[in-house]
Amino acid sequence: MFTEACCRLRKILLPTLSIALLFSSFAVVAHAQTSDTTLLVDIDHRAATSLDGDWHTIVDPYSTGLYNFHHEIKADGYFMNGTKAYNGEPLEYNFALSPTLKVPGDWNTQRRDLFYYEGVMWYEKDFKYSPKPNTHTFIHFGAANYRSHVWVNTKAVCEHEGGFTPFDCDVTGVVKDGDNFVVVAVDNTRSADGVPTLQTDWWNYGGLTRDVSLVDVPQQFIDDYDLHLSRANHDLIEGYVHVEGANPGTDVTVSIPELHATTHATVGTDDRADIKLPVKSLSLWSPDNPKLYKVNLASGSDHLEDEMGFRTIETRGTEILLNGKPIFLRGVSVHAEAPYRTGRAYSEKDVDTLLGWAKEMGCNYVRLAHYPHDQRMTRASDRLGILVWSEIPDYWALQFDNPAVLAKSKQQLGEMIRRDRDKASIILWSVANETPDTEARTKYLTTMANLTRQLDPTRLVTAALLVKTQKTATGSNKIVDDPLGQALDVIGTNEYIGWYEQKPAGADTTTWDIHYQKPVIMSEFGAAARAGHHGPATERWTEEYQADVYKHQIPMLNRIPQLRGTSAWVLMDFRSPMRTLPGLQDNFNRKGLISDQGEKKQAFFVLQKAYKDKTLGKAE
Repeated sequence: MFTEACCRLRKILLPTLSIALLFSSFAVVAHAQTSDTTLLVDIDHRAATSLDGDWHTIVDPYSTGLYNFHHEIKADGYFMNGTKAYNGEPLEYNFALSPTLKVPGDWNTQRRDLFYYEGVMWYEKDFKYSPKPNTHTFIHFGAANYRSHVWVNTKAVCEHEGGFTPFDCDVTGVVKDGDNFVVVAVDNTRSADGVPTLQTDWWNYGGLTRDVSLVDVPQQFIDDYDLHLSRANHDLIEGYVHVEGANPGTDVTVSIPELHATTHATVGTDDRADIKLPVKSLSLWSPDNPKLYKVNLASGSDHLEDEMGFRTIETRGTEILLNGKPIFLRGVSVHAEAPYRTGRAYSEKDVDTLLGWAKEMGCNYVRLAHYPHDQRMTRASDRLGILVWSEIPDYWALQFDNPAVLAKSKQQLGEMIRRDRDKASIILWSVANETPDTEARTKYLTTMANLTRQLDPTRLVTAALLVKTQKTATGSNKIVDDPLGQALDVIGTNEYIGWYEQKPAGADTTTWDIHYQKPVIMSEFGAAARAGHHGPATERWTEEYQADVYKHQIPMLNRIPQLRGTSAWVLMDFRSPMRTLPGLQDNFNRKGLISDQGEKKQAFFVLQKAYKDKTLGKAE
């Protein structure tokens, strides 16, 4: 069964890949009758019925809820949400008697016995509903890590792979008036053909990690749009509105009441209406002026109201131009780790805390590593005037020669761009972090970079590259010649002088040889320290050592002619299973400038002073 509003995104990105192949590594859903997911944009501005709260859960490491002991599909699997014996056999599960977990939320930090758990978790929630005539009904998932399959009232409605991007299951005709239930099997088992792959330097938080809701839309509904300021004419907003199910000639209206600007267009044979909206006296969005306008979109009975800023971003030689003027990006990298409670960040409080710290440090930019963060982060960045680097988890050693893996990367890229293209704050789409320099990798990521421009030609494409080190008579030379740089608009580079190589003073005698006349962002640099651990500046893991690394880094960074931005690693300590040193790491990456409990380390103030005094980076 395929939904009526089947996903245009997958038709574009996965033309040769069957859904069965896409999910073949997920034992829980490989058997099931597959259905497509769609992806509604601007979901946070639609009327919705929240399904957040307590969900009954069953831990199922052996997929017992699906298979019997001969590995045959059960007719009465957990997705049936049964309460009676089947064919005289005893029923050995009961959601109503099972413990609950909070949604949104990861399971690892909610229950101590699930802290290290990787496997299948079954979620179930009862809900009441009254279907409305002449509407489509969707269940929206903000994110579920990593593979998910969804049943409503025992019917399979959709499946999805990818832990950080949203998806919507069309349940029109499946939900009924009165009592309903939804069952979701979520599997966070790492796999070699996953995106990301087996090894990551962050915690593999499993579960329904972002909001879940029911959304009604008309029979013909706006499911995608792109409105942006013309680079050539700052008095023109251009783009398109896509209306799912619309007939050619259907009217579309776009207006910005504050600017007294309105335009009408008609849908073509591709369900898309091209938009050209002249505007006067437009206040351009920037970190110093994060102006947002209410934008109304309407077609037939469907109406949306977004809040959008308008600006241009481009490069000229080695400069990054915001609204036609050079800008230096003073920033920090951020993981989606929740302050204080830890676990996956998802709430407004999490967002306000993390971005509040970035603003306090003097940042005008954040790198959201290493996957798409909750939409609250990008919405808040719009409001606060923080520029954003957004990234998909093409991280470290993917199977770059595997077409199925490439298809998964394409899917996640498309979902990230589609969700967030209305955010003025996002200026950089990143296609990778620290990948090996191989022919297969370069071909794979060049394909990703080209697809990024196809999906969104209005923003810049980047990736965080590794660099080569060459010893010299006076110190060392860092060489940036990764062939992937040819496919990028902005070169990101990661380096850890003073931590993974050399002493902190090694930065004093380091030169940089960058083989591209393009803007460069030092996308990672830093060192680790446990908050409150003090000692001489020569002693690793102390706040003093970490601060000393930054003191040596800043002059070196200022000697790089092409440098147009920095995103220190990292804003806050975050959980990582790779970091096991007792008493110092304790399953945390300690490179944070702030601890997970909000303690600011000495290095925070070193970087804060450099940013606020503008002694790091070229002054605009």
